[in-house]
Formats: sequence, C-alpha cells, structure tokens
Amino acid sequence: MAEKEEVKLLGIWASPFSRRIEMALKLKGIPYDYVEESLENKSPLLLALNPIHKKVPVLVHNGKPILESHVVLEYIDETWKHNPILPQDPFDRSKIRFFAKLVDEQIMNVGFTSMAKAEQKEREVLAEQTRELISYLEKELVGKDFFGGKSVGFLDLVAGSMIPFCMERGWEGMGLEVIKDDKFPEYKRWVKNLEKVEIVKDCIPPREKHIEHMNYMVKRIRSS
Repeated sequence: MAEKEEVKLLGIWASPFSRRIEMALKLKGIPYDYVEESLENKSPLLLALNPIHKKVPVLVHNGKPILESHVVLEYIDETWKHNPILPQDPFDRSKIRFFAKLVDEQIMNVGFTSMAKAEQKEREVLAEQTRELISYLEKELVGKDFFGGKSVGFLDLVAGSMIPFCMERGWEGMGLEVIKDDKFPEYKRWVKNLEKVEIVKDCIPPREKHIEHMNYMVKRIRSS
C-alpha cells in the first residue's frame, strides 16, 4: 500500500469491538492512529463518521469510514492480504462468520445483556444457557491451538476480545463463574494460547480497571 495512506481507529479502551480491530491491525503490521472516544461524550468526529449507530469502532482509511467490527475485520483482511485472518475455503469462511455472529449476538445477549438485567436467581439460568452456547465453540477447538488452526484468525479476534477478555470480567463482577475448567478444557487451553500472543496481550484491557468498567456497564444496562 502507499506510504501516505491514512489509517485511523476510533475506539473505546474497554470495548471488545474496538480491541479486536486493534489486534487485526497489529497482526497485519499496519501503522494506525488511535482516537479514544467516550460513551458519555461522543466526539463530533464519531457522530459525523457513524451518524446511524453513533458507535465505535470506526476505521478511517484514506478518509473513508468503515463501520461495524465484522465488516471492518473483513475490510482489513481484503485490503492488506498478508497474514490472512479469514480462511480461503468458502465453507470454512462461512463457518467462521456463523460462529462470530453467535458470539456477538447470542452469547453476548444471553451472557451479558440479559444477565445484567436479571436478578440473581435468573442469572444462574442464563449462565447455564451461556454455557450451552459456548459448548459449540468448545467443540470447534478440539485438536486446534486457535480457531484459525495454528495461528490467530478472525474468530479468535472476535471471540477472544468478547468472552475471556470482556464478558468473563463482567461475570466476575457479578460473582458468577460461568466457564468452569473441568467443563471447558479446550476453551481454557485456547485462552492460555491467546495470552501468549503478543498482539493479543498488547490489546487486553487492564484487568482491575476493566472489571470496574464492566460493573458500571451492568448498572447502566439495569437502569436503561
């Protein structure tokens, strides 16, 4: 790509949607400028670039905004073709997209949004539903270091940013242990593998600060 190209990312430090984009850019070795946004005080730039959803992440490439994290990840992969994060085989690619949607829609909705609104007794029911959904990811990890095989790929970025490095911290704040070692050995092994990858480690939010943020998000969801 041309040396003068502009790559800018608007994000929020605690957002799994932002963090996964940073992971992808680092994996590709793409220099970028980062602009920290705020949930309570969204900048005029963010509102201008994403007037429909008014959310992060927004990737700006040579003045053009790309929105929605799955779309941004695919854009990055198609624009900078080295170190691919999506498989070449169409069937394998379709499976990765399916499970990525499962993470960001069903697992997040049941395991965090609904759980934040629920009372303690209801949370245990939702926790069991979340375990059932995560069991499908557990099966996909059998015999693999990562969802991408031997290297980090699209689903690793999506699921990694969302579940172990975001939702688990929310559950900790709620006093819940949703994912137990004896029930999810493949998942636990995968998380340990992720924690050894430099581009992932660089983008994991600080633990204690993040737990505080997730507690705040729970209160915000309950009061909405």
